[in-house]
Amino acid sequence: MDLNEQRCRNLLVALRKIIQAIDQHSTQLKKKFGLTGPQLIILQTVVDKELISVTQLSKDVSLSQATVTNITKRLEYQGYLDRDKDTTDKRKINLMVTEKGKAILEKVPPLLQEKFTSKFSKLEDWEQLMIESAFNRVVSMMAAEDIEASPIMITGEVIETK
Repeated sequence: MDLNEQRCRNLLVALRKIIQAIDQHSTQLKKKFGLTGPQLIILQTVVDKELISVTQLSKDVSLSQATVTNITKRLEYQGYLDRDKDTTDKRKINLMVTEKGKAILEKVPPLLQEKFTSKFSKLEDWEQLMIESAFNRVVSMMAAEDIEASPIMITGEVIETK
């Protein structure tokens, strides 16, 4: 195997390890807490905003309104979220986290992207730019240009983005 083939193989192995780390994290969250990464991100965002509409929430988490609506309905069914009509605009529905939702958020570990962001932010600027550039190049070699993605690290679960 020549050097070029070995480097390509090493890169593909590294990409597979990234995918496996995301899968393992998602599996652990689901198994231990019964929630997916996107559900946790939505709960955390609603807690941060205190009262938020589905439309605004979908913008804040970079997921389609249909996806956010489905996730929030599941969270409401599980008792983690409540819906209430806006006091000023009766057509608008606001979401709020229940006490049960706040309690589960206190128990869950940081999401994978939070761990990544914490470690990445400690790198020097030049190293951050180098990594960002390299990843963008890899994406351009592997994916269609029109693929959109949210900053949610998850695989295996279909998430419709805007």
